[in-house]
This record gives sequence, structure tokens and C-alpha cells, in this order.
Amino acid sequence: MELRVLRYFLAVVNEQNISRAATKLHISQPTISRQIHELEQELGVSLFERGTRTIKLTTDGEYLANQARQILTLANKTSANIGKKSEISGSVFIGCSEAPMLSTIADAINQLKQVAPNVIVNLHSCDASEVQRKMQNGLFDFGFVLDPFNKTNYNFLTLPGTTRWGLLTRKDSSLANKSKIKVADLIGKPVILPQRHNSQTLLTNWLGQSSLKFQTVASYNLLNNAAILAQHNVGDVLCLDGIINLAQTSLTFIPLEPELTIHASLIWSKTAVLSRAAQTFLDQLKKVLN
Repeated sequence: MELRVLRYFLAVVNEQNISRAATKLHISQPTISRQIHELEQELGVSLFERGTRTIKLTTDGEYLANQARQILTLANKTSANIGKKSEISGSVFIGCSEAPMLSTIADAINQLKQVAPNVIVNLHSCDASEVQRKMQNGLFDFGFVLDPFNKTNYNFLTLPGTTRWGLLTRKDSSLANKSKIKVADLIGKPVILPQRHNSQTLLTNWLGQSSLKFQTVASYNLLNNAAILAQHNVGDVLCLDGIINLAQTSLTFIPLEPELTIHASLIWSKTAVLSRAAQTFLDQLKKVLN
């Protein structure tokens, strides 16, 4: 599978039309049709369902489209980070959980701008499982993760600061006047929980048997979406403090009691070799921490 042919294939997938894909790629329609046909012969599968008016992928086609995007992303990243120029350039990719301790990463990026202005840092918001998966595939250089997290297979730096768990609730709710949220306050209440497995385990331990006595109405991986649900009275959100600005909302944050706080770390592979751009970013982060 040549990268060029994978780009042809994805262009057809994205445009949902061979003619438009050919125009976008500045090649003839017969050329792109022939390349796709040869790719199907090489793989021994049909990538598109023939006979339909619109381009429709087969199951194998959907799988290849997903893999091709990752392959091309990794190829582009590798190409960008290998250069013969004396100045440092390229891209750094960081998979990020949501937490205010990301401010240290921001400080490191500011430092990086001074010493390597041609390096671009790309942040991708996701949960810990996606961070691990994409680091294993070489798509992420680093992961910004929250505890509890098993860092056995990673180098890591613990970042300063903590944040606390609490409840995001409407200002007109029955809980809004409380200074702390106890387990008993949640019994019988509709609750929106984080999807991250480690977070659910942490909260389940805090809730104990009371977790069986409230109604889980939704789950989230990005807090901004959960906040919209809370504003529309779907339920109260168990979440971390300091992630979203509540000033212009109808919501308020109330910490849990007993208090539940967490740390954050930046992780990177023990076996993968960092690009010059990624190593320079790491050097700047270490300077910030020192």
C-alpha cells in the first residue's frame, strides 16, 4: 500500500465522489479509478459498494479508511520532524485530559516559542485509554493524564498543583446552597458521570454502597457537553474543578466531602525515540518545573 494511493482512497471517501476527488488531487478520473481498483486487487477485498448512486464504503473499506488516516498522520508527522535544517522545526502531538494543571504545559509551550518558534504543538482532548492507544501507535508524543494512572511503561513528570472533584449543579437546585456535597446528598438524584474508567472507579470508591441509590442519567468525556446537559436540568455532574468558566452560566461548582483531589502527569514512551521537536519541548518543560 503506497501512501500516494491511500491519499487517493481517502480523497474519494472524503469527497464521496470520484470526479470531485480527482479534481481536488489534480489527476484524471480514470487514474484514480484505476489506482483504487488496483488497491482492491492487492488487498483482495471490495472497498466500495458498487451499483449505488453515492459512494458507500464496505466494512473493509471503513476499516481501511480509519487505518489510512492514522497511517498518513504518522507519515506526515515523521516527515515534518525529520529535517536537515539546523533550526528545530516540526510538530509535537500531546493527548490531553481536561484539568487546570495543563497550565504548566502552556508555560512550557511559551518557553518553546522562544527557542524553537517553528515547532507547532498540537493538543488533542481525549481520555486516558485513547492517549495510551495513540501513543502505542506513535501518533502522540506525550500524554497529559490524571491519576490514578498506571505509569509503569512510561517515563513521566508529575506536574505541580491538584484539582478537586465536586458537583456541577444549577444555581436554583436544592443543593446549590451547600458548601460541600456529601454522599447522602446525592441519593435519589439524577447524576451525570465521567466516562473515564479510572475516574468512575475513584468516584465509586468515594460513593461506596450509595452509588446504587442514585440514578445515572448520562455520561461524558468532555465537560463542556455535560455542563450543557446540567444547564438544561438533565442532571448534576460529578466533575473536576477549574475546567470550565462558570461566570456566564446558571451553574455552580460545589466540592465533595470528604475531599477528593488528584494530580496530573506528562507521560512519554520508555522505548520510542523522541523527535528533535518533542525533545526540545520536553527540555523546556523541565526548565519550567525547575
